[in-house]
Amino acid sequence: MTVQEAGKMGGEIRKEELGPEGYSEIGKMGGEVRKEQLGHEGYSEMGKKGGEARKEQLGPEGYSEMGKMGGEARKEQLGPEGYSELGHKGGQRVKQLIEEGKRAEADEGGEEGMSENEESKGRGMTGHSKPRH
Repeated sequence: MTVQEAGKMGGEIRKEELGPEGYSEIGKMGGEVRKEQLGHEGYSEMGKKGGEARKEQLGPEGYSEMGKMGGEARKEQLGPEGYSELGHKGGQRVKQLIEEGKRAEADEGGEEGMSENEESKGRGMTGHSKPRH
């Protein structure tokens, strides 16, 4: 028996002893320790690299299918009302980010730095470059 085989066998025995919940809890604890070691940015970068590697393995269609399956599972967990509320919260966050972007743009000099195309997008139907309040 190789060291690798012995380790795998020991891991399987431990997994049986702890059950799915206990084994999952150990994984979460390990993830938290690793997050502390790497810091937020390092942990985020690690996740991005893992996501890109998985996307490459599955291809665009497989990766898209995996996302749909995750969305369906989450929808089942939350129920129709909870899923709707989650969507509403996401929409509110997008609205907030857009407003923050507009404020940041105004702080940087606003429209003087806009290209003609960007300026025309901000005019809307009134022809004015700033919304009227």
